[in-house]
Amino acid sequence: MIRISHKHVPSDTVALARALLGKVLMRSIDGVIAAGRIVETEAYLQHDPACHAFRGMTPRNRSLFLEHGHAYVYLCYGTSYLLNVSSEARGIGSGVLLRALQPLYGTAHMQRNVKHVQPNDLTRGPGRLTAALRVDRRHDGLNLFTNKQLWIGDDGHRVKAIGESVRIGLSKAADERLRYFVAGSRYLSGTRKLNQLETQCAHP
Repeated sequence: MIRISHKHVPSDTVALARALLGKVLMRSIDGVIAAGRIVETEAYLQHDPACHAFRGMTPRNRSLFLEHGHAYVYLCYGTSYLLNVSSEARGIGSGVLLRALQPLYGTAHMQRNVKHVQPNDLTRGPGRLTAALRVDRRHDGLNLFTNKQLWIGDDGHRVKAIGESVRIGLSKAADERLRYFVAGSRYLSGTRKLNQLETQCAHP
């Protein structure tokens, strides 16, 4: 597994949302490495009313304004932590939400963290993803290309086709087609309709 360098990924939100598909999110938990392949992302741009940076920088969202590749973790509705990757040059508040992973290894350890979730659903959805990997506000601001607790790697896997659709669960900018996914993956969090073939776009 090769660590990703800032130089090898785009500092553009949409391009990063697509480039992260197929990469591997790694987590060291109590000396055990758990990992999953990123299969679903959503892009949030600073001018986007659905983006947390839309109204400017606050103590809560300042990690979104870091150089691309840093973690922005927030608590959603008081129940689930969501993991985002800052996606632009320093000072521009934009990010990519990691929505779903295909579990690769360490799945038994993930299961111990969320015993009520079925194995196939361990990392299907942004809240389950962070629960399985024990990601929370302690990880906010980490450099996901260099950190030893939580990082993104590349094992050489290449995605054959990328799908796109509207984002999920939004009331603002709900029609923006800024959700990207590995076409045909059975680990996606979207509905069957959102993941149908007609939502697919060009190859990576």
